[in-house]
Amino acid sequence: MTALPNVRIHADESCLGNQFKERANPGGAAGLVEHWTGEEWKRRDYWISEPDTTNNRMALRSAIEGLGLLRRASRVRFVSDSQYLVKGMTEWVQGWKRRNWRRKGGAIENLELWKELVEVAARHRVDWEWVRGHAGHPQNEYAHTLAVQAAETLDSSGGLVPSRFEEWLQEERERNERYLDFYEFAPPGQQKG
Repeated sequence: MTALPNVRIHADESCLGNQFKERANPGGAAGLVEHWTGEEWKRRDYWISEPDTTNNRMALRSAIEGLGLLRRASRVRFVSDSQYLVKGMTEWVQGWKRRNWRRKGGAIENLELWKELVEVAARHRVDWEWVRGHAGHPQNEYAHTLAVQAAETLDSSGGLVPSRFEEWLQEERERNERYLDFYEFAPPGQQKG
């Protein structure tokens, strides 16, 4: 039996105009997929958008899209700043399934997306990890940038595309003196963030 490849997905979501109730709220979901080859990081990006959505819906879409783009079963560390997503997959889903996809307090919001995510995640061994948003985590900040751009332009990457993470990181260092202590080429376990 061959070992599963180790993959990290850093995902984020954006919904523009949540404060407005009478108009469409465009949203984006995006992620940075990282795989350590034993010698270097291979990085790919993805993003999608919807013309009228919510943050919670886009958090679920970020995971469905990211896990669905992996070509083969993998051991995945899925990192998100969405407590809705992480708590849902680590605490709530099993109970919902036992109760035939019902919850004690009424209907489950975004039920079809939860079911789709459970199905897509079942192909992999996923460890769900929450990080505080906008707290200086470079991969999360990068995924946020991609999600906001997707929401603003209402476009999609059409799958995994070559990542611009390293260029973005260099721009952040030069413009804002951020992430100076993050080493993007370090092997797993030796990176901060």
